[in-house]
Amino acid sequence: MSKLIELLDCTLRDGSYITGSEFGAAAIKGIIKKMQDAHIEVIECGWLKDKEYTEGTTYFHVPSDLEKYLIDKQEDAVYVAMIDWDRYDTSALPQYDGKSIDAIRVVFPHGKHKEGMEVGKKIREKGYQVYLQAANTLSYSNEDLYDLAQCINEFKPVAVSIVDTFGAMYPEDLERISTVLDAYVDKDIKLGFHSHNNQQLSFALSIKFVELMKKFGRGGIVDASLCGMGRGAGNTTTELITSYLNQKEHGDYDMNAVLDAIDMYMEEFKEKFEWGYSTPYFIAGMYQTHVNNVAYLLKNHRTNSRDMRNIFASLSTEERRHYDYDLLENKYLENQGRIVDDSAAIEELKNKFADRKILLLAPGKSIIEEEAKIKQFIAENDPVVIGVNAYCDKYDYDYLFFTNSVRYEYAKEVYGDKLDGIAKILLSNITSEASEGAAVINFNSVIKRGWEHFDNAMILALRLTGRIKLPEVNVAGFDGFKTSYNESYADLSLPTLNPDGKWDELNEEIKDMFTDYKASVDGKQKINFLTESFFNE
Repeated sequence: MSKLIELLDCTLRDGSYITGSEFGAAAIKGIIKKMQDAHIEVIECGWLKDKEYTEGTTYFHVPSDLEKYLIDKQEDAVYVAMIDWDRYDTSALPQYDGKSIDAIRVVFPHGKHKEGMEVGKKIREKGYQVYLQAANTLSYSNEDLYDLAQCINEFKPVAVSIVDTFGAMYPEDLERISTVLDAYVDKDIKLGFHSHNNQQLSFALSIKFVELMKKFGRGGIVDASLCGMGRGAGNTTTELITSYLNQKEHGDYDMNAVLDAIDMYMEEFKEKFEWGYSTPYFIAGMYQTHVNNVAYLLKNHRTNSRDMRNIFASLSTEERRHYDYDLLENKYLENQGRIVDDSAAIEELKNKFADRKILLLAPGKSIIEEEAKIKQFIAENDPVVIGVNAYCDKYDYDYLFFTNSVRYEYAKEVYGDKLDGIAKILLSNITSEASEGAAVINFNSVIKRGWEHFDNAMILALRLTGRIKLPEVNVAGFDGFKTSYNESYADLSLPTLNPDGKWDELNEEIKDMFTDYKASVDGKQKINFLTESFFNE
């Protein structure tokens, strides 16, 4: 095909965010070889970093580190590596010798294009071609783009790429940026496009970019990766864009080589790692926030979608584009632990529960399987029946205790009027105002961090009974998780709060939290299990 449009495969570079750069020697060699065989014009082999090279990774220190991975290097392909403009000492870079990479891509943030090009000059002096990456190009005004273009024309890189860092672009955004750059950047300098798939638009935007380059009559480079492998929501997929160009633009990419690369090397990574579109990364795109902020909230707090949106909305535009974990933690606590004076609510619950047996009904499947046994206990003991983070229409409840907004909204939507006559106990991460007949309890008063799933609802319910100083608690439905979701819950449609599906690990973690809770009450509370439980020793 005409070289008006070229492809750059960035699997080994952008995919390093997923694998920690640990692809293994076989995969590095194999992916580069298959991209050669597929006739991909530009192959990005990894990063250059200021540290000693480790075998089998794509964080190289000097170009000679990757010579061993280049099998039958092709003259019609360009081999590149990327550097952060301020994170690589170019004095360590040897003179170009043609045995390894041919070019270096310099990525720089908004407002640092002049500094990035100064680094590029040092690289070019050593004989390498230079490609530029203008990170977060969406934040550039037309005036910013004009200034960028003037500097580019003076520097003369091979190409400068538009980068949708936060996956926030729409087609009109790409058209605005591309049109301004086309008007002011010299025609012999190629424009590139690197997308992120936060809003499921990566492939569509890449097609739009190809159409714009054809309209402008300008050389263009589209970034893509096998299976879309890349940080956060990932990138345009190499297999989709090669197929599109073959079918619509007279491309000559070898699809067998592309698909062989997936079958031979990518399936293992797909089994071990996760990447690609997800609701949290859509929210990141919507608010143009750095993906590290998403990762932090998911890893440290398992933040649900609504809370994540509210946290990002509370950040300024500039704060969203960076990752300040202390700030993010404060915003999380502010959102989750809304300060409420729950002393009156605790006192009221103490009075209501005084001299009564207590039955906590968790949502495990045993509350259906052992319904007769549980109802016999209720008939004989007249306990205060408290549903924990779920409602089951086979039981009459005195209270429903909810620990997160997803389960609360689900119960209201599905069961509607049935909830109206039941008193609620809500944590302050759901609401800070006593309404709907609810007693509001401080979120932070019943959590204890140190575990990934620290907000398990039954553990929080037990901690609440500890705060109320109940001497005895009866429990049903606290079963432990089976090998599938359908085997674990009484309500098969109940929203899962453990999307990674690591049930055995979760069981052990909850057991550890349960053991910790029992130690904290130090024999002052008796816990009776009415149904079988993984956690009952």
